[in-house]
Amino acid sequence: MDGLGEWSWPGQGGAAAEILPPPWVPSVPPLAQPAAPALPAPAAAGARARRRLLWLLAGALAVICLILAVAGPGPAERLLGIGHGAEAISAARYSPAGAVALPQLRIVSTDAAGSSIGVVHYESRALKGPGTFLLYLPPGIHASTAHYPVLYLLHGNDQLPSAFLQIGLQEDLDQLISSHTIPPMIAVMIQGGRGANNWRNYGPAHYETYVLETQELVDRMLPTIAERGARAIAGLSMGGYGAMAIALEHPARFSVVESWLGFFNGLQPALTADTSIINNEGLRAFIYGGASDTIADPAQDPAFAESLREAGAQAQGYIYPGGHNLETIQQHLTSMLTFAGQELGHSQHTPAGLR
Repeated sequence: MDGLGEWSWPGQGGAAAEILPPPWVPSVPPLAQPAAPALPAPAAAGARARRRLLWLLAGALAVICLILAVAGPGPAERLLGIGHGAEAISAARYSPAGAVALPQLRIVSTDAAGSSIGVVHYESRALKGPGTFLLYLPPGIHASTAHYPVLYLLHGNDQLPSAFLQIGLQEDLDQLISSHTIPPMIAVMIQGGRGANNWRNYGPAHYETYVLETQELVDRMLPTIAERGARAIAGLSMGGYGAMAIALEHPARFSVVESWLGFFNGLQPALTADTSIINNEGLRAFIYGGASDTIADPAQDPAFAESLREAGAQAQGYIYPGGHNLETIQQHLTSMLTFAGQELGHSQHTPAGLR
């Protein structure tokens, strides 16, 4: 991925087609069926009766748990940031009080405008291994007492987070901030897994939880506005799917979401479950597809934008000229950064219960 002209998505001249998720996305992971424990033979009729009662109670409890698991979290759970399944993260799981020592932020470059690019490596509990993210730090942040909104960015399949820098993210943010088009903001480019991990908690590495873990770590390390109304999440292709999925599965975390050349397989149930929260707290979304995209169906974008609007969100969905490549992303990057920055700048104060 040395240059934009030489780079293409797998399936667009690459060695193998990008693996998309199936048309269904399960709400919960498959339930493990534990083996029934062996019980000693009862010594009398009374023991047999107690044994039957215990089994009846255990069976009823299992049925209730299964119903709750299939139904997914209710509105109260979703307000606390609790997602689906055994891998879900609660609001307290990665709380500052229980977190490990903060990792080191290393500044790797500073440009003429005064903005910096930093990198953080840390031992992720969600991944059970190394985690990495890049940072865009706006000019003047090191000498300021201000606090900043944050945009979280998820890359596509088999990419690196530096893809966002390749297409000019630092230069675009510099210009937009200096012209007062958007307020100064931080951008976090998270390193995901190689391959079709979907940014979800499927498999041994829990990438959905990893995004939330990174978000909480950033709030501890940097002068952020640690509120829902000051957080946006966006991504391209697989990252677009991941951004929308995480925004809907954890509606207490993000007030703005963008999907660039993404898709929305299996996300309607989460959107339906979020309707009351979206109506009460708001959600701003911008999604777009490429007219000649042969990987992610562009017709999904205006259709899902309509579903978002029906749920109470302020959503825009478009189909632009272009294919499934970084050139298309680059053409619209300034507009997408403007949308996120202005929406974060106009956001209302978030109630304390949703921070």
